[in-house]
This record gives sequence, C-alpha cells and structure tokens, in this order.
Amino acid sequence: MSLFKRSKTTAKGFDWAGFGWLFLFFWYFSGITQLLILLSDTSGFTGFRQAFVMSALWLAPMLLFPARTRVLAALIGVVLWACSMASLGYFFIYQQEFSQSVIFIMFESNVSEAGEYMTQYFAWWMVAAFLAHTAVGYWLWTRLRPVYLPRGQAWVAAAVIVVAVVGYPLVKQTLRAGNFAKGLEKLEDRIEPAVPWQMLVAYRRYGEQLENMQGMLHSASKIKPLSNLKDTVTNQPATLVLVIGESTNRQRMSLYGYPRETTPELDKLKDQLSVFDNVITPRPYTIEALQQVLTFADEENPDLYLSTPSLVSMMKQAGYKTFWITNQQTMTKRNTMLTTFSQQADEQVYLNNNRNQNAAQYDGDVIEPFNKALTDSAPRKLIVVHLLGTHMSYQYRYPPTFNKFTDRQGVPAGVSDDQVPTYNSYDNAVLYNDFVVSSLIKDYAKTDPNGFLLYLSDHGEDVFDSQGHNTLGRNEAKPTAPMYTIPFMAWASPKWRESHDWSFAGDLSRPYSSSHLIHTWADMAGLSFDELDRSKSLVSDDFKARPLLIGNPYESQHKGLIDFSLMKPKAPRAEVVQK
Repeated sequence: MSLFKRSKTTAKGFDWAGFGWLFLFFWYFSGITQLLILLSDTSGFTGFRQAFVMSALWLAPMLLFPARTRVLAALIGVVLWACSMASLGYFFIYQQEFSQSVIFIMFESNVSEAGEYMTQYFAWWMVAAFLAHTAVGYWLWTRLRPVYLPRGQAWVAAAVIVVAVVGYPLVKQTLRAGNFAKGLEKLEDRIEPAVPWQMLVAYRRYGEQLENMQGMLHSASKIKPLSNLKDTVTNQPATLVLVIGESTNRQRMSLYGYPRETTPELDKLKDQLSVFDNVITPRPYTIEALQQVLTFADEENPDLYLSTPSLVSMMKQAGYKTFWITNQQTMTKRNTMLTTFSQQADEQVYLNNNRNQNAAQYDGDVIEPFNKALTDSAPRKLIVVHLLGTHMSYQYRYPPTFNKFTDRQGVPAGVSDDQVPTYNSYDNAVLYNDFVVSSLIKDYAKTDPNGFLLYLSDHGEDVFDSQGHNTLGRNEAKPTAPMYTIPFMAWASPKWRESHDWSFAGDLSRPYSSSHLIHTWADMAGLSFDELDRSKSLVSDDFKARPLLIGNPYESQHKGLIDFSLMKPKAPRAEVVQK
C-alpha cells in the first residue's frame, strides 16, 4: 500500500488542468453569450476576445487564496451568473449584445415597467434555456479545485494578470487619449462585453448623466437666456399646446394611410390639420429622444441639452406661464430624467403614481387637468401634455370599450397566429390614442383660443411591422423604419391663422427630424432670437433638407449614426388577410 496520495500537479509542480477549469468557469458567464453572438454572425470577434481577456482577471484572487477557491468562486460566480442571465435573455429576445445603451434604458425604467417587458417577451422555452445555463455553471463550479503556487510566485502571477488585463490597457489608453479620464472611458468601453462590468460601467455613467440633469434643473437660472428674443404677439393673449405621444408609429394610423381605421376621429379632423408625413425621431428611446426634441441638442450636438435653454425655458422667457401634465408613471416627482424636464414648468400635474403600470391608468385622465389649465387666468400659456400613448404593454393602454380589433382582418399575412393578439392590441392602443388626441384638440378649439396645438410622438414602435414580421419593440442596434416614423401634426385656431402664416401645404412632405423641433416651434410661435436657425424649421421658407440622422451619437466619432433615408424602408402592408 502506497503511503503517498496521487498528485494533482504536473511534473513541474503546477496544476494546469485545475487552472484551466478555473478560467473556463469564469469565462463561461461572459463567453457563452459572446459565443452565441459570434456564431450567429450578429457581431464580430471583438466582443468575444474582450470577454475572454477580462475573464482572466478573476484568476488573481484564486491564486492568492487557494484554500478558499470554492467559496470565492461561488461568491464571484453568483454575481457573474446573475448578470449573465440578463445578457443571455436580451440575446434570446433581440439576437443582439446587451449593450451600454440598453443598460442605460434599464436603469432609467422603473420596476413595474420592467415587469411589463418581461410579460410581453416571456416564452416558456426561455425557462429551459436559463435552467440549462445555470446547470452548466454549477457543474463547472463542481470541477474547481485549488491551484497552489509558492506564496511569492502567487503574488507575482496575480500581479501580472491584473497588470496585463487592466493596468497595461489603462496606461496605453491614457497615453493615447492624453488624460486619465478619457483613458478610463476607453478602458470601460473595452471591458463592457464582460459581466459584471457592463452593469457597473452603465450605472456609473447613468449616475453621472443624472447628476448632470439635476445640475441643469438646479442651475437653470445660470443658463444663458436666448439672445434678443422677440415675440410677434407680445401684447396678445395666447395659449399654445404641445402634446407628446409615446411609442406611436404613424404607419399604424389610418390618418397616414393604414388600411385599418385606427384614427377615425383624427380622420374627421384631417381638413383642419396640417399633417406632416415625413418626420422621424432621432432615437427610439424616450429619454434620449426628448433630450433632443425639447432642446437645441441634436444628433451631431447631443450634449447641448445640458447648456442651452429647453423649449419650456424658452417659452417662460417669452412671458408664458407653463404647465406640464403627464400620464407617464412617476413614483416621486424627481425620480427620473424625464421628471427633471417637467420640473422646469411653473405647474406640474403627475397623474400616474401607480406602483404597477399594468393598471387602468388611461390617457383620458389628462383631459380634466388639461381643461383646467385652459381656464387658468394667465393671458399667455404653454401647456405640455405627455401621454403614455401606445407604450408596451399595449393591452393596458386602452379601456375595454376600445377593444375593436380582435381577429385577423387587416393583419398582414406574415404575422403569425400567436402574434395577432399583440398586433391587435397595438392597433387598439392607437385607436384609443386617437380618441385622446382628438379630444384634446376639440376641447382646445371650444375655448376659442389664440394659438395652436402640435402633436408628435417621442418615437415609434415596431409591432411585427418590418420585413419578416419578427420584430417587437425598439432596438437601436438593429433599427427598422417603424421605430422612427412618427406622427407630426398641428391644428391652429381661426384667430391664430388670421395673424400668422399657416399655409403649410408645400411643407407637409419635407424630410425632417424631430431633433430640430425647437426651431419649428419657435417659428410657429412667432418667436425670433439669435440662436434660431430657420433652416431647421419645418415650416420656414429658409428650410434646408438635411440627412435624417438616427443612432447613438455617443459612439466614437459618431460611428453610430446613419441616415434614415438611406434605409429605404419598405411599407409593411403589402399582403393582408381578409376574413
């Protein structure tokens, strides 16, 4: 009988097999999603390579504390596993990497909204996939064993790993960028493909962005006002209304030619409306879009919202009392970036304080406070109404009386039977949105105002509209036309038309991005100031057609921007099943 146990090390004394199992365990949580992305030809090799390199970082504590290998690996592994579930789930839904932009949206969303998305996208096969993913991770953990090195060599090896994975790239990027902050930002870009760094980097950048927004609110008085502002109706009463929709794609509105009668009330008002049919949003997410829509920022100058007046501030400078009425969910009055915009108004009405967005909180609730604002004694008023519109989950956006579309009639042939209920619920949401928007116009008209009402949506939504009929929702990394095509229309009172040029017939098909709305709004409102660029006004004789830029402007050197007009979107209504 031998007095010696079998050695787990090689002849040279190092357990390379055990070292390999450790690396494989840590790589698995980042690598499996990156491998799927690579094999599906969704993206190139860069993300896979960076996840591979970053996974080596976790080997350092394993070498320093080998006696605690299983415990440390379990603690780190649980964190990596939780983050990898989010990344893998996003790939299952979108076949895309769980990017910085997506994580930013996640942090800005509330818990109930996230629950809605889970309900909308959940499929039972995902449970099996997640269980398998978890089981493999656990099995890899059971294969782990301590890897021993002499203490001095362990410290050297751990230091080499940290320097190679983090230190050297940070120094290299800092020297290349010229300062540490930019070098750190470049390093963050490199480590994003690996969990959990994507979450940590996103949270840090989100906090930085939120701090900037709060700083803009608290320092609003320090922002330089518009220069030489003049108003053609300075001494006249005026009431102007801006209605901001949500997730509404104009391709699903009968007002824009959709076969189903989804906008019967607006259809009746069509002769009174200026309906612009070639307007797109710069970004398919509410916060990012409105940062441009409501300020002087645009895709080429995305940070101007931090240093220039907003549309609300502009109107306050012109002598208007400002109101902000919103049906967007608001847990507290200061808990989102969107709320920061609303706080710039003189008065706010927050209607949606439900913990659960899956509740009967319909946009019709904005009508009463809207009418109350119309009767306010202030002679000059700006009223902003922010709707919940056709936001997912669509079945919660309308009351039962608007459940009009329930079968396949009018549904494109390529939409599968299991997609039809969602497709129909979106059309029903558009139908109810039509009721709300038309009601606001009618109630506004009844007051015989001197002014106009402009309605546009923050962005669109692809609800099985684009080619293949497989896309649901919005994904900036994989853009489709319905995510960007938005309704844009205006109604003006007889009094306003008498004193303002409202002949826009030749302007209705101009290619336009809502990122330049503030110039159009000022032009319509009869304002002038040094910063006004009438070539960016949709209704000006000086209008200049520009590329319709969409995408993430924060990607290096605007590489994330593309011209929407070059996408050549196809109409999604070619074949329709009639039953």
